[in-house]
Amino acid sequence: MGNPLLNDRNVDFLLYEVIDVDRRLGKLPVFADHGRQVYDLFLAGARRLARDVLAPSYRAMDAEPPRLVDGHVKVHPRLREIYPQLVALGLTSATRPPGVGGQQLPMAVSALGSAYLMAGNLSAVGYVGLTASAAHLLEAFGSDALRERFMTRMYAGEWTGTMALTEPQAGSSLADVTTRATPTRHGYHMITGSKIFISGGDHDLTDNIVQMTLARLDGAPEGIKGVSLFAVPARRFADDGSGALVDNDVTTAGLVHKIGWRGLPSVILNYGERGDCRGWLVGQEHQGIRYMFQMMNEARIMVGMNGVATASAAYLESLGYARTRTQGRPLGARASGPQVPIVEHPDVRRMLLRQKAIVEGGLALLATTALHADLAVYSLDDAERSRSQLLVDLLTPVAKSFPAEWGFESNALAVQIHGGYGYTSEYPVEAWLRDQKLNSLHEGTTGIQSLDLLGRKIGADGGRAFGIFLDEVGATLGRARSAGAGGDLCDAMQDALGVLNSTLETLAARGLEGDVAGMLLHSADFLALFSIITIAWQWLLQAAVAAEAIMHDAIPRDFYAGKLAAARYWITTELPRASVHAALCKSGERSFADMRNEWF
Repeated sequence: MGNPLLNDRNVDFLLYEVIDVDRRLGKLPVFADHGRQVYDLFLAGARRLARDVLAPSYRAMDAEPPRLVDGHVKVHPRLREIYPQLVALGLTSATRPPGVGGQQLPMAVSALGSAYLMAGNLSAVGYVGLTASAAHLLEAFGSDALRERFMTRMYAGEWTGTMALTEPQAGSSLADVTTRATPTRHGYHMITGSKIFISGGDHDLTDNIVQMTLARLDGAPEGIKGVSLFAVPARRFADDGSGALVDNDVTTAGLVHKIGWRGLPSVILNYGERGDCRGWLVGQEHQGIRYMFQMMNEARIMVGMNGVATASAAYLESLGYARTRTQGRPLGARASGPQVPIVEHPDVRRMLLRQKAIVEGGLALLATTALHADLAVYSLDDAERSRSQLLVDLLTPVAKSFPAEWGFESNALAVQIHGGYGYTSEYPVEAWLRDQKLNSLHEGTTGIQSLDLLGRKIGADGGRAFGIFLDEVGATLGRARSAGAGGDLCDAMQDALGVLNSTLETLAARGLEGDVAGMLLHSADFLALFSIITIAWQWLLQAAVAAEAIMHDAIPRDFYAGKLAAARYWITTELPRASVHAALCKSGERSFADMRNEWF
């Protein structure tokens, strides 16, 4: 077999041994008809589709991105074969209840299955991922009429959906949205304005695309509090009751040419150029940002999984290359001796182990986050639901940004291992490197994630969210010590938690003194600090499970030994870097803050 995209044994390990999905979720009534047999069938289908259909199409779609022809986007022809198979697997509604056509799979299972598909061809999966999240918005906040008109068709895959937030003058500042919505007596609003960077905003895969659009009602308050959410289809039903679809005055003004994710078009949309664009209000007026955060947070987790998947495909590609590419000889060997595979060279093993630590640490974090997302919705215990939701909210900025930032480094190492071939199009690692860069920009830049983490999430519910995190890490420390996973690793983790706590005390003191700008000055460093420690927690948990398995003579022994080695690598090599970021947070170093525009 060629590149497996993800390690099957590792996925099973995370799902059934680390987060222990059967024990944690099997007791819940909503999953009573599910179990490992159902989950394995879904994973098997995802693996086949990813390896047999998606991965073989990736290079062609990267080389031939969508085109704008006569005002409409034409996608790569292979997408017309791929999209129905993604829908048939149930991805548009995998986690939704049967009442809306879903499979009611746990998010933990669906997320890991989707990771294979993303690793195979992330652009193709983007169409169904965005559609699922857009339909979920309508399920959660839309009226019965809107659910019938739009949601049902989107979950069925007949129509796609996307989010239309960003505007040319506003960027990530959604408080500055200017798209207008004027009410009519017919139950809809007239929409005028422009949106940019709309992924999947135009294509020829389905008959219709529903844009979940942020707009401002006439006379609405300024800022975030005046933004509402509208469902704006590219085509609408004709007024004559025939059921025919007619143009809804949504115009594609241009294509954005991207370095990566090239199979998923990013477009500029104009609403109401002819004064005839209709949008339907979703939920209540002026609640658009609150509603949209549901989709944005789902998209952030999706982007995080894309980051892990992209790094995984590149890691396994470079691992396969290193095992077969012969070059050089071991240090101290005779020059006339046989060449060895480059995996025999220590520096290559260093790069491979770093990739493994990033990929498998990131995937563990996404699996853990997805498990708690399930518990936050479906647990029968009110306290557990609240606890899990706070933990999901806290982990989301890390789950989105770590796979993107460290994943980019991992992808760069894959290029490095390929040597001169790495930066050519002969191997796919350069394309995955380009794809990965977009993940640090999609759904809020890393800087935005850092402000969200430090400014909102870390102190949520009076600091309870952070306390829950400490409890989880503490439980892992106890388990790791009992399993004999490495007392020195546990000690290092305990020390890192002390550094994290002292850093937060310093930053909180600034905030209490009214120096909010000073508290947030090094938010990027705090995100890095917290990310490194969070992944160390995930590696310590995997090490504990691996040590327990070895204690009971579980096989394959090499798999578990590799887990212990990767955990040791991360905790001894990466965890000490947390102290550097902590020192910068505490010092309040101001070189970049004091830098003047004219000095550059």
